[in-house]
Amino acid sequence: QVHVVESGGGLVQPGGSLRLSCAASGRAFSPYAMSWFRRAPRKEREFVAGITWNFGSRSYADAVKGRFTISRDAAKNTVYLQMDGLELEDTAVYYCAVAATRGILIYEANYNYWGQGTQVTVSS
Repeated sequence: QVHVVESGGGLVQPGGSLRLSCAASGRAFSPYAMSWFRRAPRKEREFVAGITWNFGSRSYADAVKGRFTISRDAAKNTVYLQMDGLELEDTAVYYCAVAATRGILIYEANYNYWGQGTQVTVSS
């Protein structure tokens, strides 16, 4: 079992930046991928960005390409999401998820472990 904890959310103005962190527990940690999802008010949860663990292959939702950057630190079992140029539409609870086995990153059914989420609010 893996324990997942997100941090780094907060309140920012449009155009601002935040960096989210996600730390996963356990020695010999070697997932297929770790990803970020988000759920905006009264909307369904959606894929934001993901990264495979072995090769660091990255995938982004169209809505965040060019603004968000996902990265990993395998030695610390940690993934980051650097969010720049934040927009009002980015307001959501951001969740970190861990996929233990190979699968398509954008489908949340492929993830085995989830954090509790961290709130990101973009407001003028």
